[in-house]
Amino acid sequence: MRKAIPVLAALGLIAVVVLGAVGVTFIQRYTPSKEAADLSEVWNVEGNEIALLYNYELQETKGLYENGESYLPISWVNEHINKRFYWDEGEQLLVYALPDQIVYADLSTMGSSGAPLLLLKENEVYLTLGLVSNYTNVQISAFDSAEAKRIFVTDWGARETAKVKRDGAVRELGGIKSPILTNVAKGQTVTVLETMEKWSRVATEDGCIGYIENRRLEEPSVIEFTGNFTEPVYESTRLEEKIVLGWHQVTSPEANGQLEQVVSAAEGLNVIAPTWFSLTDNEGNYRSLADREYVEKAHEMGLQVWALLDNFSNQVQTEVLLSSTSTRRKLINSLIADAAAYDLDGLNMDFEGIKEEAGVHYIQFLRELSIACREEGLILSVDNYVPTASNQFYDRKEQGIVADYVIVMGYDEHYAGGEPGSVASLEFVRSGIENMLKDVPKEKLINGVPFYTRLWTETLEGVESKALGISAAKKWIEENDVELYWQEPLGQYYGEHQTEDGIQYLWMEEEDSLREKMDLIREHDLAGVACWKLGLEDAAAWDSIRWQ
Repeated sequence: MRKAIPVLAALGLIAVVVLGAVGVTFIQRYTPSKEAADLSEVWNVEGNEIALLYNYELQETKGLYENGESYLPISWVNEHINKRFYWDEGEQLLVYALPDQIVYADLSTMGSSGAPLLLLKENEVYLTLGLVSNYTNVQISAFDSAEAKRIFVTDWGARETAKVKRDGAVRELGGIKSPILTNVAKGQTVTVLETMEKWSRVATEDGCIGYIENRRLEEPSVIEFTGNFTEPVYESTRLEEKIVLGWHQVTSPEANGQLEQVVSAAEGLNVIAPTWFSLTDNEGNYRSLADREYVEKAHEMGLQVWALLDNFSNQVQTEVLLSSTSTRRKLINSLIADAAAYDLDGLNMDFEGIKEEAGVHYIQFLRELSIACREEGLILSVDNYVPTASNQFYDRKEQGIVADYVIVMGYDEHYAGGEPGSVASLEFVRSGIENMLKDVPKEKLINGVPFYTRLWTETLEGVESKALGISAAKKWIEENDVELYWQEPLGQYYGEHQTEDGIQYLWMEEEDSLREKMDLIREHDLAGVACWKLGLEDAAAWDSIRWQ
């Protein structure tokens, strides 16, 4: 019996140790951690960097805190929330085009706080939050008094929120052992970003994003958030009637004398666009073939005159020309002066083949030109290719805001140097219209139709083509006794002819194919039709172009 006592004591001691260990383990496992998270590490910032969150997602890009102000990089602002902030690197000038004025700032421009509105750091321009918020319809919340500074940029709209019903910790990750980002008190409101079984990811009023136990939140509800920002209104000058525009290719002063001839059969035409202005260098100079007498005659015929400006000269690098604010201003002033001198009704911009890096400068030019046109009551129209992934930088959506009319050139589906085919098949035209309508309102969209086709010749050496107007193509068909076949999917006639040189193919543009295109234009209730070019067609073509 005496020998059993030490054994029992030993067993009891072991039991105590085991129970103690279990208790410690239990406490360690189920007692919430009070460890505070390192916010600088969480937001990945150091020094004067500011973490940037857009719609509650942390961005790789960072802001800066200097002079007691928070700044956002213009490249990020342009990409995500406001592309109208334009930085002229050569002239070190910030340009912002409103509907009725242009606002300028440089590196010496001070804000109301006495700090610079702009910073230039390692080839990146930074804008103060105040400057961004003055022109941008987003919610911006800055938490820049803490050591780990951050800025929340959020689009307005519906968000899920919840009241806190019990004080609690918001942790870096779900789980009571995760470090604490911040604490919330009963009655505060959090934005619920994601709800899981036991935890929710939330954004707090003091600018933290983390996880809180669901049992500490009331039932979430959806609230619509709106600001008091007033979007700028871009008033448009447009005709009350549908547009029927004809481009008149003028390559010499003598060609102006052909006005009566090229419009003689053009029943229903109400706008003529002579190709008068052509850029000649990178300094904003252009060749002009404008003629006051031409305009007077056109007006007597009931036609508006929208003079065209092109960039076709090999001496013009559009990305260089339009990247200078001073050069854009010079060009715009010259155009407006000529519009007054010749009593023009509008201007038509036909910039083709520009490089992608020119896109941002081109759209800035259109913004600034639209202001001058608006002031003078001139109609601004802009010509565009059929939309493809490779020409998105023409920014058709912004064109649809600042310009009065946007024209899609619904032709050149198959072009010189390419594979044989239709210049403008029905599906090509339909696709062009529908893709343009994704960016441009129908009351501003004009569809361009061709008064020409291409005659393709296939030989042993390859394929070549030449453009034929409708009248010339009909003459070729008659002279060669070519039998035409209607191709329903293409909405046009097709014919071929065997010669000693090879086989010739032609997808015909004439009154029936034009009627099919006009049906599409009417179906989509577009603003009008534009025809390239006057003088290539016959009278029958105009029977199809009529709106009625």
